[in-house]
Amino acid sequence: MTTNPGHSTDSPPPASATRANAVVELRGIKKKFGSVEVLHGVDLSIHAGEHVVIFGPSGSGKSTLLRSINLLEQPDEGSLRVLGVEYGPMKCSKMERGSPLALRRQVGMVFQQFNLFPHLTVLGNVTFALRRAKGVSREAAEERAVEALESVGLVPWAAHYPSQLSGGQQQRVAIARALSLDPKVMLFDEPTSALDPELVGEVLAAMRKLAESGMTMVIVTHELNFAREIGDLNVFIEGGNIVECGGREIFDSSTNPRTREFIGAVL
Repeated sequence: MTTNPGHSTDSPPPASATRANAVVELRGIKKKFGSVEVLHGVDLSIHAGEHVVIFGPSGSGKSTLLRSINLLEQPDEGSLRVLGVEYGPMKCSKMERGSPLALRRQVGMVFQQFNLFPHLTVLGNVTFALRRAKGVSREAAEERAVEALESVGLVPWAAHYPSQLSGGQQQRVAIARALSLDPKVMLFDEPTSALDPELVGEVLAAMRKLAESGMTMVIVTHELNFAREIGDLNVFIEGGNIVECGGREIFDSSTNPRTREFIGAVL
């Protein structure tokens, strides 16, 4: 993992070492909205089974970085490689570049908002995604949907509609929907920020269980106690740059003053 000059961090491993076993690899990712550049050449490597937490102040570029991984935000410059396939704007032939659709079949995402279909049951929301994205039969879709709902503890609510669920339950349905597609990587964009405080715990519990299963996860969150618990790699971003990264020790012994200041204000 590398950062931009001028920021305190450990020396990055050689590119050849990270490229060999990285599931997701970003190199020199830049993104502009109009004339404002919000990502300034970000480098990040994510490995199989790793739980990466991205945190920082509002407007720092963390959600833009996350959304670049599945091309919901198209980078303007740089390389995005997922499972060895190039998806970014870096120059390569059309034959070598993967499509956004193929990428999103490998990378699941859970958003701040639940985005459930109100006219479909919990089971229907999950099977719709399976049948639409994978083209599987109704019977196979229902079987896989039940497995995904079981993983988040919601099988008893399979026949309920979103309006009959709490916010925490709806977010767990959204997690099950993403899991049912059998992704290799799961992205979470502040999945608890739209929830009442008393509902946050059940969503974090579902994410904790997913982490324990060995799923590769990238999480944008302000829940730093949760990050301290599961974050194998914790990335502090500010002003579109990675300022510092490290393991769980970053929360107690950060080497960067700005990182320490932010953590101290949140924890």
